[in-house]
Amino acid sequence: MRGRFGRRTTPEVALAPGERVLAWAEGAGGLVAAGSRQAFYLVPSEGDQVRLPWEQVEAADWDRDESTLRVAEVGTWGERRVVHEVVLETPGDLLAMVRERVTASIVLQRHIPVTARRGLRVVGRRSPVGDAPVEWFFEYDAGVDPDDPTVRLAAEAALDQARSDTGL
Repeated sequence: MRGRFGRRTTPEVALAPGERVLAWAEGAGGLVAAGSRQAFYLVPSEGDQVRLPWEQVEAADWDRDESTLRVAEVGTWGERRVVHEVVLETPGDLLAMVRERVTASIVLQRHIPVTARRGLRVVGRRSPVGDAPVEWFFEYDAGVDPDDPTVRLAAEAALDQARSDTGL
């Protein structure tokens, strides 16, 4: 997006109160991907904008060969995880910002073995801005059944230990 004198102008993003766009990039079809201190935004040329708080971003990956940014939302086990894919013309500072903000939202991430090779991860996340409460999640390795009583006990023990270790 270029302004009157050829300068890059900040795109139109409907931000939450107190937010401002810190980095952004143009995508295919007029889509804009942007980031504030609090959230990642996808703004299509038509349709509804997506606002994804950083603590709700499970992972973000950049495919250099395809110029594609993939942002996966934190999900629920057994349900299809929402993944946003954006082809970016020039990612600029947006990629570094996404990495920094997602990393800043992680309070704790610990793998707990359940069997010799498989287990689960207990993950504590919160907004990288302010003093929001920590949200706790479990990520299960392939082949680990969260309904198995042994897995449930391991998950509960891991969560108790994580809360104790962090004082939260």
